[in-house]
Amino acid sequence: MSDAGVAIIVPVLNEAAAIPALAAHFAKLDPSPEEIVMVDGGSEDDSVALAQEAGWRVITAQRGRALQINAGVAAATAPLVCVVHADSLPPVDMVAVIRETLANQRIALASFTPLITGAKTRWLTSAHNYVKTWYAPLITRPHLFVRGVRLLFGDHAMFFRRKDFLAIGGCTPGDIVMEEADLCVKFAQLGRIRMVPRIVRTSDRRIAAWGPIKANWIYFKVGILWALGLRDRMARDYPDIR
Repeated sequence: MSDAGVAIIVPVLNEAAAIPALAAHFAKLDPSPEEIVMVDGGSEDDSVALAQEAGWRVITAQRGRALQINAGVAAATAPLVCVVHADSLPPVDMVAVIRETLANQRIALASFTPLITGAKTRWLTSAHNYVKTWYAPLITRPHLFVRGVRLLFGDHAMFFRRKDFLAIGGCTPGDIVMEEADLCVKFAQLGRIRMVPRIVRTSDRRIAAWGPIKANWIYFKVGILWALGLRDRMARDYPDIR
């Protein structure tokens, strides 16, 4: 596992503003990933052209992050996969960290630790993001929490073994938001879920648009809707911010 190939999957919809910084960051990764696959969900901006200019492999899929992640993992050839959102910047040694973490066969799913930044660092929301990894399953799935289930989210830059992802059926296809939560529940059948203490910097664009109080309320509300199975309402209460 120490030299296994790593594929980075980037699900995208109209992310032309974020891709140049992400491409520049990926160019600094050491060691380099085996492949970078951008999965476009029908962008109407320059997302595809920018990704191709960066040398990424570009495929298209039906719009919806769960569907796009499923398509990206299916198209990948590397045995290890990391899903990175376009507005997130993982550590430059992410490939080595992924290899080292997944060398432990007891770990089925892992992620980095998100720090939300922009014009300033959002320490309070970052702390909330950290603790909800534990309290979200405790509140919403207590019977699974006692079995060790922890919830990771998209801005964590989750990573896993491709064969395991395919074996559990991948993301639930209809999920537009909270696709990571269902994935955590599925992966928990195979082993431990771990958040690695290494920082992935993610954009504060939602907090900048909504304000910190509204943003944290929305994050909490969407989690409760997921727990209650109200999937149609989740997307309505979690609008796109670009």
